[in-house]
Amino acid sequence: MTVPRAATATASPWRAAWILALAGFWGTGPALPAAPITVKLATWNLEWFMTPAGFHALKDDCTTDASGHRHGPRSIPCDVAAGLERSATDIGTLASYARRLDADVVALQEVDGEPAARQLFGNHEFCFTGGRAVQNTGFAIRRGLPHVCGPDVLGLSLGDELRRGATLILYPGTTHELRLLAVHLKSGCARGRLAAHKQACERLARQLPALGAWVRQQQDAGRRFAVLGDFNRDLVAEHGDGLWSKLNGSGPDGDLVNTAAGEPFRNCFTGQTHTGYIDYILLGRALAPSLVRGSFERLTYSATDAWRTKLSDHCPVAIRLHLD
Repeated sequence: MTVPRAATATASPWRAAWILALAGFWGTGPALPAAPITVKLATWNLEWFMTPAGFHALKDDCTTDASGHRHGPRSIPCDVAAGLERSATDIGTLASYARRLDADVVALQEVDGEPAARQLFGNHEFCFTGGRAVQNTGFAIRRGLPHVCGPDVLGLSLGDELRRGATLILYPGTTHELRLLAVHLKSGCARGRLAAHKQACERLARQLPALGAWVRQQQDAGRRFAVLGDFNRDLVAEHGDGLWSKLNGSGPDGDLVNTAAGEPFRNCFTGQTHTGYIDYILLGRALAPSLVRGSFERLTYSATDAWRTKLSDHCPVAIRLHLD
């Protein structure tokens, strides 16, 4: 058994249930029956989101090498240094969208750890990957929800050249137990064959075994689980030998349900020219019946906010689950 990086106790009225739940999680007691609940899950890439102090400390030593920030983890590209320094107004506007989103759990990408995330999520606790890079993957969990931060999925990082996967266990040891994996996969191969002679596609293909292994592990254990985050891939428009077909299994119904399937695409703000989603919430088959019908949500930015403030080139996608 891999020992989780952190376990977070919770305040009343969850405290007693949390202590008993942990007993069940560690095998010292039975899983507890629990009343049905509804939980809102979201994913949001916040585009090089840092604290002002953290940004200021790095901007003068930026790198012009497109991948240099990976070899010198505490660095940022010079185009980011020149164009994405956020003011208090920018951060306050993003925080207003976080409040509107009002999600119980948010998978986060491109965030410089807990100090940065806390600027937007003041009533949440956090699980972040342990890499030194500025761009980390993690979760914001509403304070009061029983949870355990799981181990990083290191295989997704290809030796810490890319982003690690973050794992989270919600309601551990209870009948509501839910396993989550937050991902931020390699960019630059949004469409086309993974076997294409293109470095980005080759690296994305190399991430697939680690991702598929995590999914199969949850499937084989009979767990309820979801994978959510920035896949940097249009999974809905894929045809043939793509990431979705490889990840989804060979059974007649597949292993996963894409909650964006059949949903109309909406850009995050007027003037954006994307044609399909790359941010997704994928549900394992055991969890899919818990999806609340009609709950898929894309929270977009107003034209005024997008024009006047530095927000993100991504906006949140969310769903609701009814766990009985």
